[in-house]
Amino acid sequence: MTTTSPTTTAAPAVSTASRPFAWLVLICGALGLAASAVLTVDKIRLLQDPAYTPSCNINPVISCGSVMRTDQASAFGFPNSLIGLAAFGAVLAVGAGLLAGATYRRWFWLGLQLGTVLGLGFTCWLIHQALYEIGALCPYCMVVWAVVLPLCWYTTLHNLGRRPRYHWVVPALWYVGTALLILNRFWYFWRTLI
Repeated sequence: MTTTSPTTTAAPAVSTASRPFAWLVLICGALGLAASAVLTVDKIRLLQDPAYTPSCNINPVISCGSVMRTDQASAFGFPNSLIGLAAFGAVLAVGAGLLAGATYRRWFWLGLQLGTVLGLGFTCWLIHQALYEIGALCPYCMVVWAVVLPLCWYTTLHNLGRRPRYHWVVPALWYVGTALLILNRFWYFWRTLI
């Protein structure tokens, strides 16, 4: 009598995340979702009443209304903030899952990587449009700019399985570079405030 051993297949690899990374994902998701929600409400009010002035219209440079009225604010035929509601809602759920101890398979992490890379590319395009085509800044949009890069960067480091000693340099350079671009682009206005 011969016996055959059962065939065993290796389970797909799962990846656990560090607690600081889980908090980062949760906080970035929450901030992005909140900014997207405010933008969505303001966009709806603006569509209902073209004379509506969003609360973030502060001066000629910091003016959500100026940004919301452009074609770039609806790059795919609907308000960009709706993309933010869906994407940041998913990110928030991932962060909450990670804090609760969830583990995700490799394909899931690669999907999150793809989403954050696409989000970063779209954000770079929006920054360029705001600075050099529209000529105005939206504070809620800038919140999204602020959370997308660290989300993408630290997801990349997580997927690579490493965290360099100076991991904070890339986000710091992003913030400084963006601030310098804003300062340079609107220097004509900022110097009147000095």
